[in-house]
Amino acid sequence: MRPEQIKKEISQLELSEKLILVEDIWDSIAATNSDIPMADWQKLELDARYEAFKQGSLGLQSWQEVHEELREKYK
Repeated sequence: MRPEQIKKEISQLELSEKLILVEDIWDSIAATNSDIPMADWQKLELDARYEAFKQGSLGLQSWQEVHEELREKYK
């Protein structure tokens, strides 16, 4: 099926069906995420952040704290 046909089919779905479809697509991506290449600069950045975490110089926040901070910032 061509992308145009897929878009047309999706546009005819109910919102709940679209959300289920999106969830299924993300799940399929997550199942094969090891196939997604990571750029060298991303690997270096992750390594640097992990080292900072191990040395105790990187502060961590819970998801709830991050969420509240973003809500406050974008009121």
